[in-house]
Amino acid sequence: MVVVGLYTIPFFRALASIGQGCLVVAALAYFVLFKKIEQRTKWPVYLGFVAIFGMHFAAGAITSRSNMHEYWRDMVLQLPFLILPIAFCVLPPLPVAYLARLYKLLLGLTTVSAVGSTIYYLYNREYINELYLRSKVMPTVPDHIRFSLLVALSIAVGAVLLNREALQGWRRKVVLIATIFLAGFLHLLAVRSGLLAFYVLGIFGLGYQLKHKAWRKVATVVAVLTLTPLLSYWALPTFYNKYRNTREDASRVEQTRSANDYSLVGRVYSYQAALRVWEDHPLVGVGKADLRDEMSARYREFFPQIDAEHHLQPHNQFLFYLVSFGAIGLLLFTLAFYYPLWWSRRKHAPMLISQYIIVTLSFMVEPTLETQTGLTFALFFLLLPLSSAAAYSKETVVRKGLEWRPA
Repeated sequence: MVVVGLYTIPFFRALASIGQGCLVVAALAYFVLFKKIEQRTKWPVYLGFVAIFGMHFAAGAITSRSNMHEYWRDMVLQLPFLILPIAFCVLPPLPVAYLARLYKLLLGLTTVSAVGSTIYYLYNREYINELYLRSKVMPTVPDHIRFSLLVALSIAVGAVLLNREALQGWRRKVVLIATIFLAGFLHLLAVRSGLLAFYVLGIFGLGYQLKHKAWRKVATVVAVLTLTPLLSYWALPTFYNKYRNTREDASRVEQTRSANDYSLVGRVYSYQAALRVWEDHPLVGVGKADLRDEMSARYREFFPQIDAEHHLQPHNQFLFYLVSFGAIGLLLFTLAFYYPLWWSRRKHAPMLISQYIIVTLSFMVEPTLETQTGLTFALFFLLLPLSSAAAYSKETVVRKGLEWRPA
């Protein structure tokens, strides 16, 4: 339900939330029946995510009375940071077969959604190509930024399944075709966040194959990383137009009024306005609920040429937390959010590492955790492999009669 819910936003927005609620019910039932917390030895890993929710909760102490409704909205939005880590901590890790099915479901849903967008593009080619010259993209489900990250994660899923040779026969061919198609579609979609994640993941994959001296795979990855952008530049109008748009966008950064028309320019000025806010509240920030008012005040003071409807929030998750919760809050978030990555540094967890790479890169250009889809995507696909990561050096462990591996 959580995985499918990411793709039902236009017509069934609550499905992912219902799925998260069901996970909580399952965890409560498990605790009542068996009187134990299955993964209690890993509690520090899960506690960090709960601490992030606590930071949002504590911000109520500095929130102005006029924005308390925004504060409570944020509490509802951030609930996954509280309920999902607790649910995963109580429940036992998933056997590898179950984990693989969930990842195959993600790969299948992403492929179906990408096929739908491709068909729409083919029927409206000239119109969509022109959109890319105006900082717009083809319609997708979910929104294009989150969908590009889902595509990048799905490509990582396909690569891991193929690399481990976990599939045989026709299933392997289907996954191979889906993975190649998604890599091509990501360049047709031409969203910078997803493309950056794709190439950084490719570089990490190249390093992994070099370490294991898998020379044929090294040659394959090098060919993909080299030829794909060149072919896309010449063969895909959307990719070429996005490149042209990005160059033009970047050339107008010095023109403040251009923030009204160019997305990249608007983001740059959102950073500058955010830093002005942070300078006045360096340690504990202004509180997330008051951030919009504070940002608008700085826009009016320092950048009056930018219209009110283009007063953007900081388009960087780290900067967003710095302004909202101050240097102390940003430090707490960084330690809490990335501690699981440090904890798993000597474990076999390719999907956990892949998701951390994707999410971190998205943090650089988007406040990913400030939307329902972004938060669900980021947190759920970190907790899913994290719950199955184990303190064993061997890849396969037989546990209670089930074949079970580190994620």
